[in-house]
Amino acid sequence: MGLQFLTIESFNKLLQQWSGDRIKISKHEQYDLDEILMTLQAISYERNTRRLDDYVPMHTLQLNGNGTMETDAREPQELPSSLYDIPLDDHSLYEFDGNQFLISTSRGVYKIERV
Repeated sequence: MGLQFLTIESFNKLLQQWSGDRIKISKHEQYDLDEILMTLQAISYERNTRRLDDYVPMHTLQLNGNGTMETDAREPQELPSSLYDIPLDDHSLYEFDGNQFLISTSRGVYKIERV
């Protein structure tokens, strides 16, 4: 199965099925690559209508769970919070190939996969 584009509603429905699973989130923004491992406990969304500038996203996907983040030194560090935020915008693209999700935003590309 190749990558298929999803609506936000279809994306949410499929991702909700991964609650309780161990996932890896790869974030690629400009020249920065971060990898997060977490046990996904809940999925929520936040809407911010009181933005002062475009840096603060209008919508945020919040992945809730305990996990670690790989640093440049390859030493796993505990996540500073049990929430991992992915900024979304009106032009975000959601893709799924049966094994992994890709979210493309104006800031970068995020990959979510089961491990």
